Amino acid sequence: MRLWSLHPQYLDPQGLVALWRETLLAQAVLRGETKGYKNHPQLDRFRACQHPLSAIAIYLQHVHRESVTRGYRFDESKIHAPEKSVIISVTTGQLLYEQNHLMNKLSARNPDRYAQLLALTNFEPHPLFELCEGELEPWERP
Repeated sequence: MRLWSLHPQYLDPQGLVALWRETLLAQAVLRGETKGYKNHPQLDRFRACQHPLSAIAIYLQHVHRESVTRGYRFDESKIHAPEKSVIISVTTGQLLYEQNHLMNKLSARNPDRYAQLLALTNFEPHPLFELCEGELEPWERP
């Protein structure tokens, strides 16, 4: 499971579809609707915030928006409505790690997308996240 801190605009088609599926699974985990992935480190930052279900719903809403922009048909009804507004911080070190991780994946999986993104030096975070200075997040498993 990879719940990217990066804005979903950078993902290739396979990455965006995978993110949608994995985040729906994460939502099910946080809602107590599944037995698997309960202790997955990618969920730590959602659990640590005051309103984890709202946070994952907001995350999903932005993934859905990106899918609509691309003409995909992700089922928005699968997103449970957020009750609160939430912002989660993410470190610059984490964002850089994920940028490099994604670029490595794209270089092998989607060379065209890789070439499009190669000129970018700083990727934007997913809109749920607020960027702050710091190293790799403690929940990341490099």
